Amino acid sequence: MPEGPSVRKFQLLTSPFVGQVVAKVGGSSRKLSVNDLNALRLQDSQVHGKNLYLAFVAAEGPIGPAAEETALQREAACGAHCPAQGQQGQDGSPHPCSHGEELQEAQHSRSEAPEAAEGRGNWLRIHFGMFGSVRANEFSRANRANKRGDWKDPVPRLVLHFESGGFLVFYNCRMLWCSSPRADPASDILSAEFHRGRALRALCAPDPICYTLLDQRYFSGLGNIIKNEILYLARIHPLTPGSLLALSDLERLLDCAVQFSSDWLHNKLHGQGLHPQVYQKEQCPLGHPLMKGTFGPSGGFKRLTWWCPQCQPAVL
Repeated sequence: MPEGPSVRKFQLLTSPFVGQVVAKVGGSSRKLSVNDLNALRLQDSQVHGKNLYLAFVAAEGPIGPAAEETALQREAACGAHCPAQGQQGQDGSPHPCSHGEELQEAQHSRSEAPEAAEGRGNWLRIHFGMFGSVRANEFSRANRANKRGDWKDPVPRLVLHFESGGFLVFYNCRMLWCSSPRADPASDILSAEFHRGRALRALCAPDPICYTLLDQRYFSGLGNIIKNEILYLARIHPLTPGSLLALSDLERLLDCAVQFSSDWLHNKLHGQGLHPQVYQKEQCPLGHPLMKGTFGPSGGFKRLTWWCPQCQPAVL
């Protein structure tokens, strides 16, 4: 599913529509009554980890104070309007999706916060599936046949047409209303408020390090691609218990997580794709054969992991 840098790019696509009124809605969502969004004003757009939050109010209500411009938004003004804007997938290339494709939602592991039932709020929480994406003023088109050999364009879960004439399209996502964003900026690896000390304490746990890195309580927005890449960059075997690693190794791993995520976001804003070193590869950059395994906590979701036995030796 889209990781922190991708969802931040999605949020930047929605930002220009803040303050505008929804004139027409559409989409295939079954759990959300899309017509409830008609004639509402998009008041705010936020991203927290892997979740996008959109706030809606009655059109006649106040727009509310504009959020202060962040460094991310200033950079987006220069680089977001690139050829890759709104493209689907982790590397910026569209993925095929059949007409009746259901949301490919990963099971919730202990690292994911449960979705408690709430009364209707004015915030729409959007959690993206495997090929989830947002497009602005364009629809996704199939670039190859699906598994059944059909050339069918992906079906949007939600389409918001605004009075200005522009529109937003949301694909392969789950949406629900909530009273406010569930957010802890201290756990978001792309937030200026990211708490390194708390993250380091989490990494010291006796669990395999590849489990801890996907724990969204401490590494919100960090997903499987980032996990594979930073473990290789830090030369750490994925199944190494964090308690066996030196503090300097954990510091280096944390530095790699923040730097890799920031670089990935920067590349997305400038229309550049991701060039992984080990994720879904057969050899590491040094030419060593890679190994692949499916790892995850007991009772939790198992994720594919690639590693180099020579560059990332096991710690006994």
